[in-house]
Amino acid sequence: MLSIGNTLTVEQRLQKAVVDIMGNEKYIALAGILMLGERTVDDKTPTACTNGRDEWYGRAFVEGLTDAELRFVVLHENYHKLYKHLKTWQHLWKVCPPTTNKATDYTINIKIADDNTDGFAVMPEGGLLDVRFRNMGTPQVFDIIRQDQQQPKGGEGQPGGEGGNAPGDNESSECGVCGEPHDGGGGGFDDHDWKGAQELTDGEQRELERDIDEAIRQGALVAGKLGTGGDRELKDLLKPQIDWRETLRDFITTHCAGSDFSTWRKPNRRFVGAGYYMPSGISERVEELVIAGDMSGSIGDREVSVILTEVKSVCDTVHPEAVRLLYWDTKVCADEKYEGPEIDDIVKSTRPKGGGGTDVTCVPAYMTDNNISPQAAIIITDGDIYGGWGQWNCPVLWVIIDNEDAKPDCGVAIHVTSREL
Repeated sequence: MLSIGNTLTVEQRLQKAVVDIMGNEKYIALAGILMLGERTVDDKTPTACTNGRDEWYGRAFVEGLTDAELRFVVLHENYHKLYKHLKTWQHLWKVCPPTTNKATDYTINIKIADDNTDGFAVMPEGGLLDVRFRNMGTPQVFDIIRQDQQQPKGGEGQPGGEGGNAPGDNESSECGVCGEPHDGGGGGFDDHDWKGAQELTDGEQRELERDIDEAIRQGALVAGKLGTGGDRELKDLLKPQIDWRETLRDFITTHCAGSDFSTWRKPNRRFVGAGYYMPSGISERVEELVIAGDMSGSIGDREVSVILTEVKSVCDTVHPEAVRLLYWDTKVCADEKYEGPEIDDIVKSTRPKGGGGTDVTCVPAYMTDNNISPQAAIIITDGDIYGGWGQWNCPVLWVIIDNEDAKPDCGVAIHVTSREL
């Protein structure tokens, strides 16, 4: 803990921690992020907190930290800002606040710990650290924690999650998903001001995003000039980011958008099973969507499940007559067709099969041999294929995971990292 002979005030110690970090060659690229927003010490913040722009530090909390622990906390809060956690993962927070808080902390803490084997920054007691989560993104960690929560109670476990209240907010409620409190207690050493992040105006959000991007750009430039090389992850953040979910939705709605007109002569099969007599559409197009998953071994069930969940969500809007899943490696190993109400259970019912090589040309060949003529096809793959990209008779969207070098010679491609899923 803090030595008795230390005469610096809490505010001075905090400023010194920031200066120490900016002067460390490992964190030169973080200098701009460290200068964003306001940094406040007060008596009502229990530990430390950020809304993605500003930072708060509790006076009593800082007084109990060593200098190395304080540097760790400052780095932790600024990594939340750097990765735009409180904006990017709002949708996860709405599902389960405590689990989202844990997931964001785990991804940050393992990185800081790995970068500081020299003792420059030391995680305070109560921090969340698990080597399982090294090099993982927040959604992956979120899923793993949720799976752990579904296991029987007892035995060893990680500390609980932090809450999502703003500094000084004493509201307390339990999450309806995991049963943990939303009041800032239960584990970790900081709070996350999700509500404060939501309260930023659209203009403030845009300005903050521009400032963060500019800070990353300038930091990478300075690090490069000084020869430190900077942080590879920071350089990756400079690359244009595409929301793969929106691209997927746009593709499906464009190529599988409803019918030309409706008729009561033929009831819509999607609603007959529920006892409703609804008109069906009349269209010259075949209302079927094909999703072909690469089962060569590099694409796991989790990736397929996440993408199918998004496809199912879009299907709730465009209502395709059928969705066909084709699992393949060097041949099509499974053919599953879901029609009408069956589409609602597609994520739970599917049984992926395969595990050999990667030859996507087997998919269009199989479709031709079996007279499958979809409106569109979505191919999930790592892009490490041989034999070419195939000859397709329908619009194709390639969802390529963790392989930016893969460049299909047909259709539209979106590149996704496992961290984004």
